[in-house]
Amino acid sequence: MQIRIAGLVPESFVDGDGIRFAIFMQGCRRNCAGCHNPETHALDGGRLIDTEEILAAVKKNPLLDGITLTGGEPLLQVDAANEIARVVKSLGLSVWCYTGYTFEELPTSAQPLLENVDVLIDGEFIERLRDLELQFRGSSNQRIIDIKKTREQNRIVLWEVE
Repeated sequence: MQIRIAGLVPESFVDGDGIRFAIFMQGCRRNCAGCHNPETHALDGGRLIDTEEILAAVKKNPLLDGITLTGGEPLLQVDAANEIARVVKSLGLSVWCYTGYTFEELPTSAQPLLENVDVLIDGEFIERLRDLELQFRGSSNQRIIDIKKTREQNRIVLWEVE
């Protein structure tokens, strides 16, 4: 399956907990003022790559704790994102996903992907709420959600460093 990406960071220490393979997906309709990745906004920008190529690179690195789907907006390419996430989970690695949607407004099409996501960072970036002291997010409205605990408790449960 093909996916449109803005770029790949094979070993990121800032896009989630541990050593992560960050996949910067191309395309975002929000165009948040002050966005950290405005080059990812154009829906026809970036480049196409096969998901198998990304997965092969992930499999080659035994140091990885997991992957991070970021962007852009990963939910604009939810099928390809889910294919990657499903395989990564089968390898015993974790999956983090950033989205401009809040958890409460996620589209139904995101549900299969959420089955393979451990941590979801939700909410659009709001420049007036920007806070450089926040871990793994840019503005204070964004939440780091533990998806497994959220499902178990049927309420939003924030992720905590273990």
